[in-house]
Amino acid sequence: MRTSERIGMAAVLTVAMLAAAPAFAFEGTLPGNKEAALPVVAAPSGVAVLKKPVPPADIPQVASSLTALQYAAEGGHPVAQWKLGRMYAKGDGVAQDDLRAYDYFSKIANAHAEDSPSAPQATIVANAFVALGRYYASGIPNTRVKADPERAREMFSYAASYFGNAEAQYNLARMYLDGVGMPRDVKYGVRWLALSAQKGQHQAQALLGQMLFNGDKLQRQAARGLMWLTLAQDSATPDETWIKDSYKTALAKASEDDRAMALQMLERWVQGRRD
Repeated sequence: MRTSERIGMAAVLTVAMLAAAPAFAFEGTLPGNKEAALPVVAAPSGVAVLKKPVPPADIPQVASSLTALQYAAEGGHPVAQWKLGRMYAKGDGVAQDDLRAYDYFSKIANAHAEDSPSAPQATIVANAFVALGRYYASGIPNTRVKADPERAREMFSYAASYFGNAEAQYNLARMYLDGVGMPRDVKYGVRWLALSAQKGQHQAQALLGQMLFNGDKLQRQAARGLMWLTLAQDSATPDETWIKDSYKTALAKASEDDRAMALQMLERWVQGRRD
């Protein structure tokens, strides 16, 4: 099946899923988005895929692990491409170079957009789309990759709807809620946020909890909001002070009944994840 046909089918399915999902239920549904778009990534320049296969493990390898990764990446191996992309994005063992990282992520997206969501490499492919979405959201200074919010939305939308990726769902939710690259749409923003939170994405949990506790754009549900904030602060990194501060503020303002109910919800959540 061609990429355009597959993505067209995915778009139809996601419309149906969002239409069937109860508004603001937060109990978890299948991911969906009525605007899933064809994420054709611009082919990186100077790409030459080697036809020669990667040598088997019993043949002496090049001493440099970086060279071995590059060899495998040029042979079309998505894991090697992903590792190199991450290395260049972070400057881990190599000079930091976002454009080279972008090119490696683009190779993955171009070659594997049609892979099944259950394929072994599906997580890597989805994460490559997320990485590309972030690059398009801000652009890469002094390069051919310019800020393009609409393109960013396409990357996040495809990873969120076709692969069900929680990071993509969170980023897409923020774009809907903030009206970036599209008209602001709180309904769809909250639905994507809830889907991501249910999968354990702690930033989505924190934002959803904040909105529910404060009654921001949603009917106020203090206990449920405190439950999400409690989950989020357990996973927050040291620099995510906004999450920890939101949790502390909510805990201080919550009534005893709200705290008790939040604890019951939290216990059901944990039990549900174990089952």
